[in-house]
Amino acid sequence: MHIIFGDTVKEIPDSFTILELDTFRRASENEIVTAYCVVEKIALVDFALLDAHKKIHADLVQYYKQRQWAYCEQAIAGLMGKWNGELDTFYTDLLSRVLDFKQNEPPPDWDGTRIKIG
Repeated sequence: MHIIFGDTVKEIPDSFTILELDTFRRASENEIVTAYCVVEKIALVDFALLDAHKKIHADLVQYYKQRQWAYCEQAIAGLMGKWNGELDTFYTDLLSRVLDFKQNEPPPDWDGTRIKIG
């Protein structure tokens, strides 16, 4: 899996599976950058469900930003192991954030972005 940032995602041909991961805000510049991944290997048996998995992943990112924690937990459980496990580390990290936010709600102005210093 390759990670790409920002507008370089537009340079990737449509024949690749591209999934949004996180949105970062650089504190020093107040610039917002979105991170994407290019999934390199998709098992032949998973092709039948590819569109469904892509939709669930996209919904996960959207609902995370909308603080829909229950949906996020269910989506992550369903997506673990998909994409040949390439995104499992991301899903594990996201689940950790979701569980933390369930206990400690983010501030009212939180928009789902992660602040990156520098």
